[in-house]
Amino acid sequence: MIVGVSGQRVGVVAVVGPTAAGKSDLAVALARRLGGEVVNADSMQLYRGMDIGTAKLAFAERRGVPHHLLDVLDVTETSTVAEFQTLARRAIQDCLDREVVPVLAGGSALYVRAVLDAFLFPGTDPAVRAELEAELAVLGPTGLHARLAEADPQAAAVILPSNGRRIVRALEVVRITGRPYAAQLPAPRYAFEPTTAVGLTVPRDVLDARIDARIDAMWSAGLVDEVAALERQGLREGRTASRALGYRQVLAHLAGKCTEQEARDATVRGTRTFARRQLSWFGRDPRVRWLPHDEPELVDRALALLPQM
Repeated sequence: MIVGVSGQRVGVVAVVGPTAAGKSDLAVALARRLGGEVVNADSMQLYRGMDIGTAKLAFAERRGVPHHLLDVLDVTETSTVAEFQTLARRAIQDCLDREVVPVLAGGSALYVRAVLDAFLFPGTDPAVRAELEAELAVLGPTGLHARLAEADPQAAAVILPSNGRRIVRALEVVRITGRPYAAQLPAPRYAFEPTTAVGLTVPRDVLDARIDARIDAMWSAGLVDEVAALERQGLREGRTASRALGYRQVLAHLAGKCTEQEARDATVRGTRTFARRQLSWFGRDPRVRWLPHDEPELVDRALALLPQM
């Protein structure tokens, strides 16, 4: 069992919540207090060069805390939840083996649950996958999402209509198993014990304002130039990276499909929608311990939630 420098028996710590809530900063602060290391659970921060649009902490902002699973893939490489689970669990186990506290930080409930929970992925069938991908090419993601809504309304409620890859995967699982995709999700049971999940709450109007400010800052920092440079490295052909919020919209602008302002506005709308989904996903997990994002003693209150010796 790991004991942090504060004298607490810690195990694994997860920092969750909506985008722009301050998860990355809290994870760094907790890692510093616990003598721990941060394990990234943002699927798009895996990609080299995707820095501005993913709000990836700059090296100085990491304050000397080692970070795992940043900059490990090229934008042309495909990332799946199953592959991410393997990488993240390996990083967490490495921390545990070295008696270092792993602090998992991320906003995707599916990715976080895949890492922390006893979560096994159904297999795949190349023929079924090929058939569904052919249908995706004809119907588009929205058309295929309508089919998923009929077959598995619960899965359709948590998968974005624009995410063709995840829609195909959900329909594939339904075809292979004869059961809803959502039924494959495990009962809430942590694979690592003890695990403490700390969630950050932000009032909706405040969150919207923070999202607006973040996206303005991204544009000012050169997001369009970052996307243009990554496009030259194959971003547009990357099946996973090209779908990231902000990057997808700027790629549309660079292709002449919309103005830069329209791309910026679409990024704001998409990010707000994603943040509401994040709050809904994590809000359904009774194990998450919620704290206000602007709590004056946020780090101390988060530390107080951890198991005591």
